Parts: sequence; structure tokens; C-alpha cells
Amino acid sequence: MPKCIVAEDEKLLAAALQRELAQAWPDLEVAEVAEDGGAALEAIATHRPDVAFLDIRMPGLTGMEVAAAAADISPATLVVFITAYDQYAVDAFERGAVDYLLKPVTQDRLAQTVTRLRGRLADAARHAGRTAQLARDLGPRFDTSPDEPLTWVTASAGRATRLILVEDVIYFRADNKYTLVATADGDALLTRPIRDLLRQLDPRIFRQIHRSTIVNLRQVASVERDDTGKGCLHLRGRPETLGVSQPFMTIFRAM
Repeated sequence: MPKCIVAEDEKLLAAALQRELAQAWPDLEVAEVAEDGGAALEAIATHRPDVAFLDIRMPGLTGMEVAAAAADISPATLVVFITAYDQYAVDAFERGAVDYLLKPVTQDRLAQTVTRLRGRLADAARHAGRTAQLARDLGPRFDTSPDEPLTWVTASAGRATRLILVEDVIYFRADNKYTLVATADGDALLTRPIRDLLRQLDPRIFRQIHRSTIVNLRQVASVERDDTGKGCLHLRGRPETLGVSQPFMTIFRAM
């Protein structure tokens, strides 16, 4: 049975795509639905799906960045980009023989895509390099930097409330219902989830290195890679190291 992952941060659109896929491709298993780029990349690494349906604009990593990394971690995964109408992107996708779906996704268009995917599954790895190059070429066009990146956060440290400049944050890490904010002056807790932070942080400075961790690149002293493909970050101003899951090391190599 073929399987796929769906990466779409709008829950209603993700649910609609799943319903339409169930009709257009009944034997296709949806292994996971991801709501941000980091979760999508880890889902691809975990499931090695036959197909990845990737929204181009997602919190954290864009669909383009996920596709470029997927060519290394799961080269047999075929990529279908989901996008709002953009003639430049559509022309590029067609020249690159890459499948795409325009929002809102129609049943007829999805049926065409399913037919193409079924025909390509036997020789999927051949498309990996082409998809990765196209994703790298188009990536800058789909920059997801917020118009006004977050500049400070209010966090709790014991009974005190701290106002912390974002530039002073070394990393954010999900901690149960909270998000830990690590700085050179100590830790504090936010009630805001990691996924919300991904939408507001400048991706040129803050990068996801794990499903639950975002690091300030300006606070990274060095990166080490072990034999398993995972990484380890040494930080400025903090004694601990941060683990980088294997899929995200692909992103670091591209930087």
C-alpha cells in the first residue's frame, strides 16, 4: 500500500485534502499530517513516504526547504507542492516536471496528479535531484519572513515576569504545555507554543533543529556531526549542547 504525508498548516485545508485523496486514491495511506515545515521534514524521515504533499508557505521551514532536504533523506519520495496561484511558480513547476496543486484543490486536478504519481512511483528516485534543484532555485521567492518579526517576549521566571529581547534568546524548547526560553542570564517559561513562535520569528536568525527546539543561529559557536548523521550544537553563553535531529542536519549543510 503506498503512503504519503500531508504538510498543511491550515487544518481545514488539510482535512479537505485528506477527504479528496480518499476518493481519488483509496489505497493511499496518509501516514501523518504535519502543521509546520519541521514536523513535515521529520515525518518524511520517519515514514519514508511514497509521496509528500507540501504546502509551500508553512511556519518554520518552507515547503521548498523541506523538498530540498527530502531529496537527501528520502530520495524515493515524490513531492507535490500545494500553492496559491502564482504563474511564475506554476510555469517553473511545469518545466521541472514537478507536480503541484493550486488552492483550493479541485477533485479533477487532484485526479490528474494521482494518475501522474502512480505512473512515476516505479522510478521515483530519478526525480529527486530535479525536485531538489527546483526547490533551491525557487526557494527565495517564497520567503516566509514575517513583515514585523517578534522583537521581545514576556516570560515567567519563578514569581517574576521578565521582558526578554528576542535577540538575547539562545534557544526555545517545548516543555509540556510551555516553551522554555534559554538566555545567558537563565531560563524562563512562555505559555506560547513553539508553532506560534515559528510564525513570528525571523527565519534568517532562528532555525528549527528538532521538532521541539528552535535555536538562535547567532548564538551557535560550532556544529558537530556524529556517525549516525545527527548533529550537536555548541552554544555561546550556555554550557549545554543541543541535539540536531538527522533530517535537520541537511538544512545546516545547505546554509
